[in-house]
Amino acid sequence: MTQKLGRRAFLGSALGAGLSLLTGRQFVDALPVEAQGRGENKQYLPIVMNSPKSELYAVRNIPPPNFIQTKYHPGVESLLTLMGEHGLKFYRHEPADALSGPDGIIASNDVVLIKVNAQWKQRGCTNSDVVRGLIERILAFPGGFHGEVVIIDNGQGRGSLDCNQDYDGDTSEAANAEKQTQTFNYLAKTVFAGKPVSAYLLDPIRGKPRVDEGNHEKQGYRDINPHPERKSWSISYPCFNTAGGRRVEVARGVWTGNAYASNLKLINMPVLKTHGGCGVTGALKLFYGLLSMSYSSGVYHYSEIGQVLGEMFAHVRAPDLNIMDCIWISHSDLRGYPPSATSRQNTLIAGLDPVAMDYWASKYILYPVSHNPNHHPDMASQYSDSNLAQYLAQAAAEINACGPIGGKPVLYGDSSIICHQV
Repeated sequence: MTQKLGRRAFLGSALGAGLSLLTGRQFVDALPVEAQGRGENKQYLPIVMNSPKSELYAVRNIPPPNFIQTKYHPGVESLLTLMGEHGLKFYRHEPADALSGPDGIIASNDVVLIKVNAQWKQRGCTNSDVVRGLIERILAFPGGFHGEVVIIDNGQGRGSLDCNQDYDGDTSEAANAEKQTQTFNYLAKTVFAGKPVSAYLLDPIRGKPRVDEGNHEKQGYRDINPHPERKSWSISYPCFNTAGGRRVEVARGVWTGNAYASNLKLINMPVLKTHGGCGVTGALKLFYGLLSMSYSSGVYHYSEIGQVLGEMFAHVRAPDLNIMDCIWISHSDLRGYPPSATSRQNTLIAGLDPVAMDYWASKYILYPVSHNPNHHPDMASQYSDSNLAQYLAQAAAEINACGPIGGKPVLYGDSSIICHQV
C-alpha cells in the first residue's frame, strides 16, 4: 500500500514553492536561499518572471551498442552531441567544438563520481552499457584525462556492484546490459583495467560512526541538518578514499591535505521505474543511494521524501549532469523483474534540472507504457492515493528556497520545460 506524504510537509512545501509550479508559472517574489547552499547567513535570491525554462535533451530509438566495432555507445554519443548543439558542452576545454567549450562540464583533472542505481539487478539497475559509454567519453578528454572516475552507490544494505542480489533464490550476476556479465565491477576491473576507473560500494560504510568535521581519514558518513530548529532527523553524505588515493567528501569536494579542491564532479544516472512510495524512481529518488538511511530512516520512507531529497540537492551537492537511463524501464515492479514488468524504450534523457526531468520522463516515457495515473504528474494530483505531484512539489520547494541549481529555479509543467529531441 502506498504511504502518503505528510500533509503538513506537503502544504508547507507547496506554499513555499508556490502552487503555480503545477502550471509552470515562474516565481515573482524573492525566495530565501542559504549562503553557498548550506547552513548559515540566509540571503534572498530573486527569481523573476520569464526566467529561462528548464532544458532537457532526449535521444530516442537508440540501437544496441557494438563494443567490438567501437568503444563508444551510440546513445551517449548522440546525447552529448545534442547537448553541445544547444550550448551544454561536455568537456571544459578550448578550442570550442561539438563537445567542448570554456564552460563545459568535465575538466581534464576532475574526480568524476558516477552515481548509479545498484540496489537491484536485472532492469532495476542502471544500464551498464550506457555507463561504459560515458566513461569512455570521459577518458577521451581532448589532450588526455588526468583525473579519476568512480562508480558509486549505497543500496542501504542491499546494493551490489556485481549485480548478484538474491531474486527469488537466484544470486547469479545479471547486469542491465546486452551482456548480463557486464556488471559495474566488471567495468572497473576488466574493461577499464589499468585506467583511472574504479567502483566503490557505499553500503559497508553507511552505518559506521559519523565522520566528524575535520576528520579526513575515516571512511563513513557525515550528517548535517540544514534546518537547525528541526531536531528529529538530518541528512548525510559519504566521505571516502578512492582507489586513486584521493579523499572525497561529497558535500565539500576533494580534500588535498589543507583545503578542499573544487574538481569534484557528480553525474547522476538513474534508471526510470515505478516506486510505491513516491510514484517514480528518477533523478531525484536516486539520491537515496547517496545519503545513509542508518542515521534517520523514518521520514525517508515516505512522509518527507520530497523535502529529504530536495535538501540533498540543495545542501549536499547538485549533480553536474543527470542522465536518465530509459533503455529499459520498469513500469510495474521497481526491481526490474520479472521481464513482463519491463519495457524496452531505447531512450536517454539528460538535463541539469532533476525535477523537470522526473516530470517529463514520468509523463512521456513511463505513463504511456504503464497507464498508471501515479506516473502522470498532472493526472496524479487528482488522485488521493498518489504521491507523485506532492513529491515533486516538496523537492522543488526545498531546492528553490535553499539553493537553486546553477542559479536557476527547478521547474515542472509543460510550459516550463523545453525538451530537445532527436
